[in-house]
Amino acid sequence: MIPADLFPPRIQLANTPTPLQKMDRLSQQAGVEIFFKRDDFTGSELSGNKVRKLEFIMADALAKGADTVITCGGAQSNHCRATALAAVKAGLSSLLLLRTGDPANPPALSGNILLDRLAGSEIVWITPEQYRARDEIFEREARRLRGQGREPYIIPEGGSTALGAWGYVAEMEELAADLRRLDGDDVKPTTVVCATGSGGTTAGLALGVQLMGADIRVVGVNVCDDRDYFVAIIDSLCRQFNETWPSVLAGGIPTYDILDGYVGRGYALSRPEELAVLRDLVRLEGVVLDPVYTGKAYFGMMTELSVNPQIFGGRIVFVHTGGLFGLFPVADQFAALV
Repeated sequence: MIPADLFPPRIQLANTPTPLQKMDRLSQQAGVEIFFKRDDFTGSELSGNKVRKLEFIMADALAKGADTVITCGGAQSNHCRATALAAVKAGLSSLLLLRTGDPANPPALSGNILLDRLAGSEIVWITPEQYRARDEIFEREARRLRGQGREPYIIPEGGSTALGAWGYVAEMEELAADLRRLDGDDVKPTTVVCATGSGGTTAGLALGVQLMGADIRVVGVNVCDDRDYFVAIIDSLCRQFNETWPSVLAGGIPTYDILDGYVGRGYALSRPEELAVLRDLVRLEGVVLDPVYTGKAYFGMMTELSVNPQIFGGRIVFVHTGGLFGLFPVADQFAALV
């Protein structure tokens, strides 16, 4: 157990603990024990990994007197949707920088975009080129809000900050308790697999393992960019964590792996074989994954298992990080598969 007084302040947003469920038919098919940590159950509107991070980030925003949070992501960003809804629960306004090819003709009001609008978010559409300079746009929008007498608080992409990483330190503590309930004090070696899209979830899981000294391997499957890109981000987050809370962790960078090679056509772009694997999981276990994050990570994990069922050891916990709403805007891509 991690002493409660080590955790920074947080507000209650997520429905936790989330269940750890064994996928019996999938395990039999793959030849290895596979469990899903159902972080898609954190709340119907807030579902997913983002809300765990936002519990700490929103508490900090409130402590600093903010009245508006600003964040960014793709057009169908789960993080932006979760932030918009978490802001409402915290009594704050939100402004979202959303990436699209043609800001003058933004995507249709569907999926996460619809939820963003329902939550009353102000949306600023920007191009992929502008998104690369998002820090400058953050500052521009923050200045504009201050000029209106408001107090903005900037949340980086994915809520992936050292503070946000505490959300998945807490999740790892929760998962360790799940495993003790399964095995008693002699917990079997376990590999935790998750999607890696901005780095904060993987960093938090790895930090949690190091903090508890657990026999758990953390593997992130990158859904964009490449291994080197995410190693740099995750290592930086871990260093910032250690610098900010030096009394918590005495060690250096925690151990983790990045499983590269499953970005496919690119971020938020799916191949038919990836979507077919998602369909097959629904028909096998009744569990729905999203095509952007969990889908790519699951496809990578299952592809590796098809070559070597023991590549991750005897037990796998796949972290279902939510994202169901991202399915609906790409429904036409499933037409030939269903």
